[in-house]
Amino acid sequence: MDLSKIKKISTYEWEMPKTGEMKVPGKIYASKELVQEMDEKVYEQVSNVASLPGIQKASIAMADAHWGYGFPIGGVAAFDPEENGVISVGGVGFDVNCGVRNLKTNLTVEEIKPKLNELADVLFRTIPAGLGVGGEIKLSPRMVDELLLGGAEWAVEQGYGEKEDLEYTEENGKMPDADPENVSDVAKKREHGQAGTLGSGNHYLEIQRVDEIFDNKTAKAFGIEKNAIIISIHCGSRGLGHQVGTDYLRVLTAASRKYGIKIRERELVCAPIKSEEGQRYYTAVCAAVNCAFANRQVLTHLTRQGFQSVLPKAEIKVLYEVGHNTCKKEKHEIDGQMKELYVHRKGSTRAFGPGCVGLPSAYRQVGQPVLVGGTMGTCSYILAGTKEGMNRAFGSAAHGAGRTMSRIKAKKLWWGSNLVKDLAQKGIIIKGHSMGGLAEEAPGAYKDVTSVVKAMAGAGVAKKVAMVRPMVCIKG
Repeated sequence: MDLSKIKKISTYEWEMPKTGEMKVPGKIYASKELVQEMDEKVYEQVSNVASLPGIQKASIAMADAHWGYGFPIGGVAAFDPEENGVISVGGVGFDVNCGVRNLKTNLTVEEIKPKLNELADVLFRTIPAGLGVGGEIKLSPRMVDELLLGGAEWAVEQGYGEKEDLEYTEENGKMPDADPENVSDVAKKREHGQAGTLGSGNHYLEIQRVDEIFDNKTAKAFGIEKNAIIISIHCGSRGLGHQVGTDYLRVLTAASRKYGIKIRERELVCAPIKSEEGQRYYTAVCAAVNCAFANRQVLTHLTRQGFQSVLPKAEIKVLYEVGHNTCKKEKHEIDGQMKELYVHRKGSTRAFGPGCVGLPSAYRQVGQPVLVGGTMGTCSYILAGTKEGMNRAFGSAAHGAGRTMSRIKAKKLWWGSNLVKDLAQKGIIIKGHSMGGLAEEAPGAYKDVTSVVKAMAGAGVAKKVAMVRPMVCIKG
């Protein structure tokens, strides 16, 4: 990105001044180096989002930002329904509520090492993964509707997990505004056999070790310590969520014309939040969010079964779960006044600070766990939300490392089988259902997650708590 077009506010904060039809400025929370690495499309997309009706404060891009559909991936924007604010497909994306659930265990590195290969084999067999792959759970149309209404709560009621899991899930694992009636039959059919499945692409299940603690007080509140074993599950709403995006791209295209909203990029099509089309889309998004909540809950159950078949004394509890492709109703302060806004986070994770309503009581004094995924060959981070982040970024932060190249280019540069061998030499066991898929997800295809996290902490939108490294990675 051309730095001459933006203004440096501080080391990790940059502003895009209002120009043309922009209603608010753009904000980028990143280092100079990360901003320079961003392509010009990020600048264009931040500007386009800033021009949408009813946007509040700023159009925001995080340190992991890169080109996306309509919104940049790593983008955040909040809209006021009372000011003709809109809801947009581009602000949610197609993998609705793709997110991360971290599980903490009573195991240490030394305890798990002798069983690591066996665990990897068992999890590879137990966790359904791959493009279009279904699991053993087959849902009737009625059960799909129940899942879309109940989310993770539905899954627990079916015996997939424990009630305590819900307390440590964003929104307690259930969006109350979901309406299955606004989800197409085509989308519902795609969910028939996909509950409790990992999918493909950048989705994974990892066994990780806590390698470094940065904030002892917060780590203690989260229940983690150095050399402890963490399990991370990254996946979303599978085919149903993608179909919701596809269906409503058409609906909101017509709505944009109907309500005279100027659209600068196809996936930015939108509708006024208070319109019939806007509410249909929002309630469908809530249903797809619940689909992802249920999916990760069932995967948690399968993970527990796999672990306990190898290590019977293993205790696995949910540390936290949070999504990063969502639109949610939240209350935020604007010019000294609390407003209910519709916050879009596209490839950005919620990062609520200390004292926020909705956080588990055990975390309320230290802030929400923020789960930032790296790559299968590097590391990931556990952060915590801050009060400063609530003011600066609507309680949001980066969700991962962020890609630096396309999947097509990555497949030209790396071979999946070679990656498996190279990472094995580093002590990382990779189990993939597709060698081509592994090549697409090569560590070199991503930004340096440590630099991204440093920028988030430097900007004050989140604080570092712990760094974890992969020991086993299961991919589609």
